[in-house]
Amino acid sequence: MIKTIENIDLQYLTIDDYQELKQAMIEIYTSMENTYWEEAQIQSLITKFPEGQIVIKINGQLAGCALSIMVDYDKFDETHTYEDITGNFTFSTHDAEGDVLYGIDVFIKKEFRGLRLGRRLYDYRKEICETLNLKGIVFGGRMPNYHKFAAEISPKEYLERVKRKEIYDPVLNFQISNDFHPSKILKGYLEGDANSGEFAVLLEWDNIYYQKKSKKAATKKTVVRLGLIQWQMRLYKDLDELMEQAEFFVDSVSAYRSDFALFPEFFNAPLMAEFNHLPESQAIRELAKFTPEVVDRFSKLAISYNINIITGSMPEIKGDLLYNVGYICKRDGTKERYEKLHVTPDEAKIWGMQGGNELKTFDTDCGKIGVLICYDSEFPELSRLLADEGMDILFIPFLTDTQNGYSRVRHCAQARAIENECYVAIAGSVGNLPKVNNMDIQYAQSMVFTPCDFSFPANGIKAEATTNTEMILIADVDLDLLKDLNQFGSVRNLKDRRTDIFEVRKVSKK
Repeated sequence: MIKTIENIDLQYLTIDDYQELKQAMIEIYTSMENTYWEEAQIQSLITKFPEGQIVIKINGQLAGCALSIMVDYDKFDETHTYEDITGNFTFSTHDAEGDVLYGIDVFIKKEFRGLRLGRRLYDYRKEICETLNLKGIVFGGRMPNYHKFAAEISPKEYLERVKRKEIYDPVLNFQISNDFHPSKILKGYLEGDANSGEFAVLLEWDNIYYQKKSKKAATKKTVVRLGLIQWQMRLYKDLDELMEQAEFFVDSVSAYRSDFALFPEFFNAPLMAEFNHLPESQAIRELAKFTPEVVDRFSKLAISYNINIITGSMPEIKGDLLYNVGYICKRDGTKERYEKLHVTPDEAKIWGMQGGNELKTFDTDCGKIGVLICYDSEFPELSRLLADEGMDILFIPFLTDTQNGYSRVRHCAQARAIENECYVAIAGSVGNLPKVNNMDIQYAQSMVFTPCDFSFPANGIKAEATTNTEMILIADVDLDLLKDLNQFGSVRNLKDRRTDIFEVRKVSKK
């Protein structure tokens, strides 16, 4: 597996990628001869259906590929072959008015496996299927381990045993885990595929959003799925154990195809137990030494699980000063930092923490977002400045010990959603933390707030967790509704501001 990842890009395949593509296919399909596509064939695919040909590049190097066509599926027999579906490998079967996306090829190079990149390719196929209003995705899945059992069991029995996890098949196990269901065995599907005995499994994925073309097409919406982690404070023996719990939650929310995972403020505070014999101001600085490693591990999880992770917050030392900061670890491998600008009196007095100086929005593949850590949410000027920069979603990781402290964050967060015409997601920690001074008790109820208008919940609450219970909260938010609200809402908090008599602006720091 590659050790250093600077950037991950999902791109359309171009003919300039051909030589890398050819070499990759030669290396991967070693059990078959002449298994790479000719340059003219790739050019034909790109010309006929450019959005169906996708590559993943890591650090500028081709790491994987997915090729597909659209077909009128009723024109093909259920016992079709690979040669049939591709029009004798000419792709003359591609139909721009087709109703099914047919997978022609998909692979990840060996050195890039283990990063769940294949899931990205399948997720892209699902998204384009929904965008183009197709019935679903179909392809013939190879059975590369069948040759080991061919003398003993039939292909049908082999498939059943793979489904029961009695036999491991790298292709079928992966496809089934990505929501593709086997429908039948195809005989003589791919000539020369000896490992599969030239058998294949017809695999299908149904688009639940499909609408018959005779019906009025639905307006395309930009829907973002949020995954909030309501974290239980408990003691951990070391960083590995804490990050194992963090990965559990990342895995859980990504399984629901969440676009963001939000962790609470100071979720890693249990690691201070080891330093509880020290004064609080020194213990927090010891905790800060874990921050670079935590951020690095979160970045790897963001890549591996194809999700944008907002790391809550952690102590960080810059120079000799202690700050409360967090990071946005994006699924493309990049990272961005945010700071808590207003530290609480307790943070300043007990820990010697300083307030940060930088306030900005962040561009993501799911819109423009902002992050305010806990106490910062109680200063409305900050979120208004972010709204002026086009913020769609405001994330607030928080840590509160008592219900009255939580209520301040909760009610201020809901006000931010109304006055800035944005979504607001808050996530906090629950439970008790013995053996860590100044972190004894926690109170939280994670929530997602919306503006209050006809297109949104009447009470402005999209979703809410159970109070003081460890859990995840999943919620979908529609960014297009914010655009409609800004133009046509019953009230328009951003448009109706009296900027002729007041303004909110950043002070330039020299």
